[in-house]
Amino acid sequence: MVAAFVGMCLSSWAQSPTVVSMNKQQSFAKTVPPGDYSGLTWLGGNEYAVVCNKTDDAFLRFHIDIETATGKINNVEYVGRQPLTVKRRDPEDIVFVRKDSSFFICCESDNQVLEYNSLGIATGRKLHVPEVFKKAGRNSGLEALAYQPETGRFWITSESTIVGDGEQATAMNGVANHLRIQAFGPDLMPQGQYLYVMDKAIAEKPAFSFAMGVSAMTALPDGRLLVLERELHVPKGKLGAYTNCKIYCVNTDEAIPVDVEKPLSQAVLLRKSLLCEWRTTMTLLNRSFANYEGMCLGPTLDDGSMVLVLLSDSEHQYAGVMKDWFRTIVIKP
Repeated sequence: MVAAFVGMCLSSWAQSPTVVSMNKQQSFAKTVPPGDYSGLTWLGGNEYAVVCNKTDDAFLRFHIDIETATGKINNVEYVGRQPLTVKRRDPEDIVFVRKDSSFFICCESDNQVLEYNSLGIATGRKLHVPEVFKKAGRNSGLEALAYQPETGRFWITSESTIVGDGEQATAMNGVANHLRIQAFGPDLMPQGQYLYVMDKAIAEKPAFSFAMGVSAMTALPDGRLLVLERELHVPKGKLGAYTNCKIYCVNTDEAIPVDVEKPLSQAVLLRKSLLCEWRTTMTLLNRSFANYEGMCLGPTLDDGSMVLVLLSDSEHQYAGVMKDWFRTIVIKP
């Protein structure tokens, strides 16, 4: 692809943060009810807000206790539910805007991002999402939302390639998803759009169920983005299922925006730098399978490191074998 080569030449490298440690994933069955958890955001202290993509009439409140020396999770507890006034939207991600004590929630059913106050009441404000995102499919629409409080900027992207932008990745077609990362200013208006190209799938066999997409994004204090690429592969017999997760760092401030009047194939792609990668599986002896869909920055640790908090979607602990997994990754910017 010509655009890919040009992007490699013209876009500067996004220097990736350093991984200090990747703590083991943990589940907390006694204090966390089965869920379809799809996004989370840190409110301060040990408080977090979570959305579910099948329980779409509320956001949930969790206490996540993190050890300040290591970033390890000591405990997770569900503590309450805040109903939303605008419902049936299939929430996928959530961010907290501290200065306004409000939440922005992106949803896949309408590919919109609406603001709610702390009581779950829609304020009438929303991100002015460009028309092109309305072409995103029902199960490949707006999936990831990020917010950077220092600048007041937001970012969104779809899970998979939007109709008209190319073929979507499958387990066997060897295609890489081409996504549009859209930035917004503090006025909630579009600022710039950028071409992000995912890695190709590692799958070598056909799948009974397959999902390849960006499932979450997080903004660092300096404005760089962390992008979570997730490949989910489930064979017909279920055993041997895996998820392969990669987190990349990109910098939209050093990139060339998409010319929205031209085909996406002519755009210069964002340069990305790998932060970390891990794999979870479902076998007779290993039931670590975890579909990670939520990611946010949590508290700063004692040594100044930052902690990424991640959660998975167990599809309500499907078939009694899936778990609601949490994990943390400690990084230095």
